[in-house]
Amino acid sequence: MTAGLAPSLVSGWLDTLRAAGSGGTAYGPVVGTFAQLHTGDPGAAGTANVSVGSTTRNSFVFSDSSAGSTVSLGTPPAAWTNGGTSETLTHISVWTASSAGTFLFSVALTASKAWASADSFTLSTLTAAITPQAA
Repeated sequence: MTAGLAPSLVSGWLDTLRAAGSGGTAYGPVVGTFAQLHTGDPGAAGTANVSVGSTTRNSFVFSDSSAGSTVSLGTPPAAWTNGGTSETLTHISVWTASSAGTFLFSVALTASKAWASADSFTLSTLTAAITPQAA
């Protein structure tokens, strides 16, 4: 999967490297994670190509990181049900809230999925890694 990190997430992480008193702002913990379906690249704001079949963001939980670099789905999101359109799903975006919230990142699905009216879609795996690490 190809991922795109939201500029706000990258800026938040980079700001934590600034010394206290020099304007650095710690990036706080993410309180919740929610996935949204897309029919194309969500773009830098995460709002492009939102699925018409379901605009719902379903919550999920990442498991603890492994070796300081990888997190994966601990509790997957509930399945989405297509509310009446035919389209092809290609990406997901990840947010901090079920509506509004902060866009964190987007991921291209390993394989696109044709999605017709009344079909369901289940996200069964999602892994994030930050590499390389110092040895």
